[in-house]
Amino acid sequence: MTSCGVFGNIIWVILGGWVYALWYALAGVFFFITICGIPIGWECFKLARVALWPFGKHIVTTFASGSCLYIVCNIIWLILFGWELFLIHILMMVVFAVTIIGLPCAKQSWKLARVALWPFGTSITEGDVNPVIAP
Repeated sequence: MTSCGVFGNIIWVILGGWVYALWYALAGVFFFITICGIPIGWECFKLARVALWPFGKHIVTTFASGSCLYIVCNIIWLILFGWELFLIHILMMVVFAVTIIGLPCAKQSWKLARVALWPFGTSITEGDVNPVIAP
């Protein structure tokens, strides 16, 4: 990761990224306690990981095997949690975008909004370049 990415992540954490990560992690723990909510808990932990340190991470949508299950889980997620989380991330994106310095954080909020809306079937990769996934 470049020094700009590390600096961006530090600014992100200071401006509230740790709050996102904490809430996603607490939600993940709650869902793990319910046993039947373990798949949702895994998605919450995935969101917590990317919410804490988003610069240098890329979101890749993969609908290989079990795509019907991913769609059903995403629809349930969207109805119960996704739209609220999406709106929160969009609101924060607008707040960050007010200043020029906040534009990189606004871009990261958009990334989080997309994953918070439709998390099942996405994976998080690290690196400076978006990976190409062959069919």
